[in-house]
Amino acid sequence: MRQSHQLPLVGLLLFSLIPSQLCTICEVSKENYSRLNPLLNTMIHSKYARGIQAANVLLSLRLVGIQDQNLEQQVFQEVSDSVEKKRSDLTSGELALVILALRACQNSDESVTYFHLVNQLEEKFQKEIENMGVHDGNPLTNYYQLSLDVLTLCLFNGSYSITEVKKYFSPENKNFYFGGQFSVDTGAMAVLALTCVKRSIQNNGEDLQDISHYIESLVKKILSEKKRNGLIGNTYSTGEAMQVSQRLTQEIGKGVTEENNNFILSFWPSKILLSISQILPALMGKTYLDVNNVSSCASGPGHLNISIHEPIPVEPTISSTWISVNYTVQINETFFTKVTVPKGSVFLNVMEEAQKINQTAFRFKYVESSWGPYIISVQGLEENHNDRTYWQLLSGGEPVTQGVGRYVVHNGENLEVRWSKY
Repeated sequence: MRQSHQLPLVGLLLFSLIPSQLCTICEVSKENYSRLNPLLNTMIHSKYARGIQAANVLLSLRLVGIQDQNLEQQVFQEVSDSVEKKRSDLTSGELALVILALRACQNSDESVTYFHLVNQLEEKFQKEIENMGVHDGNPLTNYYQLSLDVLTLCLFNGSYSITEVKKYFSPENKNFYFGGQFSVDTGAMAVLALTCVKRSIQNNGEDLQDISHYIESLVKKILSEKKRNGLIGNTYSTGEAMQVSQRLTQEIGKGVTEENNNFILSFWPSKILLSISQILPALMGKTYLDVNNVSSCASGPGHLNISIHEPIPVEPTISSTWISVNYTVQINETFFTKVTVPKGSVFLNVMEEAQKINQTAFRFKYVESSWGPYIISVQGLEENHNDRTYWQLLSGGEPVTQGVGRYVVHNGENLEVRWSKY
């Protein structure tokens, strides 16, 4: 479950790529491969491809079939180094993503090196289950990561209980919702995981029927979140929802007819790396369910006729003028200050300046996530998954539509960080 980040430019791009209905097969035709260049350029040359984010890039590159040994080795090394440095600190979902990336499209001999990582994931997954048992069904992380765990364990023959999957992955489970809103990316990842589990069931008994019912119910919820501009949920959930759409016909038999798609794509200079790495496999007819299918990976393009260039540096156009914003921390009482920052600053810059003004009232901590900086603590009060508490970012009393490291603030804006429950 992740924050909602919806950008008009991204919606425009995806509207040009996605038909007006959620497609059953979203694959780009070969004559349109060149129109994917802006997406590929952003993913390959992004300076943010570090640590866990590099795992998303590596996974996407392998599924899409780009044969560039130097590029793959560079990203592969980044992922491997990240595992060595942070292995014990990786959350279950982060470890699952690393396993997917390292073992994607590799034969059994090549992937045996990472067998121990699957064992570690089994242990982390069991701790998630144990936490749910004693904390009102709340995992240590969230259901998006829990779904990644199940998908990875299922794909690579790890241990998990179908009984526990049935117990905790009911479509009505509260963990599929954030502030009363269905989380599309969480639901989509759960569909991929449940589809793998469904394939593994050997008989036509109650387990198969229940899992099939869960998948159909979640897919209906995902379809209900499709927007008129082509987004499914929001910018950051559309790629995974598109991957789910690849399975609507193949696994469920309930797709939506695809209208003609001419893939009119104009350049999009965004740096939304994770969103791109999830969209590209779907556009090439692949999903995360294909990572352990070497023949499927091998049958991909593997020789995309693309022209990838290093981005040309552009002189900053942002004026050096300064702006003033109002900043508030709301817990049980209100802490207020006025902050001056350069024009073009993001929410995080405001928080940093406020902290300099009053360390006691405005101190905070954040972690680097796949989506950029994420606030975990203010005034020493940390978010708690067991209590379903977190720090909400608002502007003018309304939740912001981007993360703390991406939301650009404006002169006179009223910004707030509020202790909230989901």
